[in-house]
Parts: sequence; structure tokens; C-alpha cells
Amino acid sequence: MTERHDDLDLAGSMLLRAPSLEMTGKDVAALREAAPLIAPGTRINVTFLGNEDRPMRVGAAKAVADAGFTPVPHVAARRMASTAEFAEFLDALRSEVGSTLLFAVAGDPAEPMGPYASSLDLIRSGLPAEHGFTEVSIAGYPSGHRHLSEAQLWEFLEAKVAALREQGLTGSILTQFGFDSVPVLDWIREVRARGIDLPIRIGVPGPAGVKRLLTYASRFGVASSASIARTYGFSLTNLLGTAGPERMIRDLDAGLGADTGDVALHFYTFGGVLATARWIAQHRPAEPA
Repeated sequence: MTERHDDLDLAGSMLLRAPSLEMTGKDVAALREAAPLIAPGTRINVTFLGNEDRPMRVGAAKAVADAGFTPVPHVAARRMASTAEFAEFLDALRSEVGSTLLFAVAGDPAEPMGPYASSLDLIRSGLPAEHGFTEVSIAGYPSGHRHLSEAQLWEFLEAKVAALREQGLTGSILTQFGFDSVPVLDWIREVRARGIDLPIRIGVPGPAGVKRLLTYASRFGVASSASIARTYGFSLTNLLGTAGPERMIRDLDAGLGADTGDVALHFYTFGGVLATARWIAQHRPAEPA
């Protein structure tokens, strides 16, 4: 039997007071179903995948706003074919959605489809600021990156933070999803030691089937199957059932302190938007009377 950890006490978790979630352009119906479970104003990131088009991405961001939440649309630098396409996407988000938040990421293609090779290029273009965006989230990689060294990751992070300041933009750092609190906590303290005080959202997988979690971990190279099993407390000889992030969140709560600054959670909804929203609603601390 797959071991479960629903009994782990997260009632006092500060990390669960204002988590953000992620959805794709195809999750609009799921979002509407989950909406009653999600706190008003919650930040919901909308992906920028290769099998989505602009109407789908903008429509999903509008659905987030219409439901009373805060949309954070993604933009993938290497998927932008031209400066005009980037400007048109930003125009649509501002005019149709009213978005002022953006998450800039390099994207999956090995070669850029246009003039932007990185999220740094998107920020330095000046277009987000020119179009009225006020905050741009950038990516953080506590578990490393397959194609970049640790030194390069720090160099790029510091350059992006500097570019945000130069553009007059606020920002936040959204990390890749992970399964082990130790490298995440070490990474956060290094971020702070480098003088970066941006809010950090730690990526954690929402509840999902064990096989699905292992598949995503392998695809993105963030953890070994053995380390995930050890953290989540299930056996690799029995991959039936689901696993939730209780242990990860408990360990993060225990490891955070005054030196880690503004830290919150971001849920990757591998098991579905509804399942993740239901889990958060069940574990979220009660509002003060």
C-alpha cells in the first residue's frame, strides 16, 4: 500500500497562507470548477506551451481575471518569432485581460524562433515596461539546470534582477518544482547572501499520481526516483496511488527563518487544477477571526 501523509499537521504553515497555482490554456473549465475552493485574488500562472496559440493563452488569462484571481501570464522568449509578435501579445494581455504581471522564461526550444534567446532579452527589450507591466517574475533553479552551470545560473539571475531595476520593474523569483527541501533552503540563503531581496515562490508539485510525479521529475531532471520516494515516503516497488507535498512543505516551514525573507509556495498542478485547489483548501490555515 502506498504510504500517505495526510496526517502531517500543516495547520500553522505560513507558506500555505497565500500560495499561487499554475494552469495551461486548456484548463479553463477545470479552473471554473475549482474556483469556489480558491481564495480570491490568488495568483494563477498561465503557461506558454508550444501546443497553445495566442487566443488560448490570452483567453485563459482572461478566465483567471474574470474568476476574481490574479493572472500571471507566461511568455517564452525562444517561442517569440519577432518583436512585433511579442508586442502584440503584451497588447492583448493589457487590453483584453488588464494584466500587469508577467512571468518571463527562456522556453523549451533549443534554438530561438526569433530575436529573443532568454528571459533576460525579453526584460531588456523594454517592451514589458512600455506596455504597462509593473512586475516580471523570473525563474530560479535550486536543483540546477541541465544546460547551464551553477556559475552561469547565478550570473543570469543577478543580471535579470539588475535588468528589472533598470527597467523600473518590480519582480519575484519562481523556482522550478522540487522534492527536497535541503537544496531549496540552501539556494534561498545564497540568493539572500548575494543581496537579492525579491520575493521567492518555491515550486512544489500538487497532489498527483506517483507515476506522474516520477515522469515529470525525469523529464525536467530535478530529482532521482529514489530521492523522491525517500522524501515522499512511498516505495518504488508500489507506484499506485497518489502523493502530496505535505512532507516537503513541513520541512520547508521548519527550515525557513528571518534570513530567508519573503517566501511563499507555487503549486505545479500535475494532478489537475481541481485536485490541487482541493488539497490547498483542506490544508490552508483558517483566517484570523
